[in-house]
Amino acid sequence: MNIQSIRNEADYKTALAIVSPWFDHEPEAGTEDAARFDILVTLIQAYEEKHYPMLPPDPIDAIKFRMEQSA
Repeated sequence: MNIQSIRNEADYKTALAIVSPWFDHEPEAGTEDAARFDILVTLIQAYEEKHYPMLPPDPIDAIKFRMEQSA
């Protein structure tokens, strides 16, 4: 299994392209593909948390959004 760390946007896009087909048909547990999928998803998540942080919403905006969703 040849897995490398995600250091830049090109590595990130490559990792996404590799795991993308597995989101529709996740590999069978216990297989090498399943291990590769788990590792790549973990690396992608770490990269996204560092480079694309999700800030908490403004409380007022969150309340407005929830009100719109229930209408």
